[in-house]
Amino acid sequence: MQKVRYEVDPYNRLIVNDSGAQGDLEKFRKVLDGRFRIGENNELSYHIKSPASEDESVPNQVRISGNWSLTDNHELQLTLDKEARETFGDAITLQGRILDVDKSSLLFSITTKTDDDVRTTYILDLQGSWKADEFNRLSFYVRRESGEHDILTFNGAWTINKDHQIVYQYEKASLVRKEKETHTLTFKGHWDIKNNARVSYVLDVNSRSAFDFEASIGVPGEDYIKFEVGIGLERRALPVRRDVILFGRWKLKRDAGVLFEIKYEDGEVHAITFGADARLTDKDTVEFKLKYSSDDKDTGMTLELSHNILEGDGEMFLRGLASKRELAVYAGMAWAW
Repeated sequence: MQKVRYEVDPYNRLIVNDSGAQGDLEKFRKVLDGRFRIGENNELSYHIKSPASEDESVPNQVRISGNWSLTDNHELQLTLDKEARETFGDAITLQGRILDVDKSSLLFSITTKTDDDVRTTYILDLQGSWKADEFNRLSFYVRRESGEHDILTFNGAWTINKDHQIVYQYEKASLVRKEKETHTLTFKGHWDIKNNARVSYVLDVNSRSAFDFEASIGVPGEDYIKFEVGIGLERRALPVRRDVILFGRWKLKRDAGVLFEIKYEDGEVHAITFGADARLTDKDTVEFKLKYSSDDKDTGMTLELSHNILEGDGEMFLRGLASKRELAVYAGMAWAW
């Protein structure tokens, strides 16, 4: 009886090892020409273009079951379950790079080659959602059957570009040129502040794909809100500190509350909404104690604005505030003036 085992070479090709039934038979080893594919529930399989031999023990398709993760070198790894380990080993690592990210997907490109050194690149598309872990690292939750998830953790520090987008960069050696290349991933979303997670970067509301970061209490100014976020990384004793500075414009809307409007790429504007307790100061300014719009709890942020930057509904609010004998009025979904 033959015992067939598989392995994956550095060019993402499946190799069959057929040891034979007798100990004195020469070991048979052959590269199987084919491609990996991702199934409906992010299962991995290898589709063989041509048979390795006339032996029926080598199928046209090999299904590989296990759990997804991301290596420190930003490669996809599948840690195999008990059934798969009987024919493979403990894990399969796919050599390639993360090509792009979207609100619910991660695209991973891998390169293979034929015996005559013709190289081909193709894409694996993993589906899931994005979240931040307890150390404020970016993580991709790979959707699996029965509502379960595998987690790909990006063990590097992210930054923010001029369009207020989260950017993640990593370096790795090219399979072809053997030189290190820098790869940049840009996450397109918008910032929000809704609860004591402090600050969130929302990629998709419907799928709840969002990075909820633990941060310092925000410091608001006339055209910005500033947070400090610590990113805990492996092999570093102290977190990497990141200043999240959101630039925008404050507005007051009678039917909404206190808004901070941020302009993103291509001129798209999203507003962060707050409630507030407001009072006139003796410095000819208005002081707002900002509240979360979701639950009316105190954010710990105090904003002081000069009168001349409040227009439209803001001017009406100032007149109402000045006419009150009370020191403060509420500015929220239902203003008390």
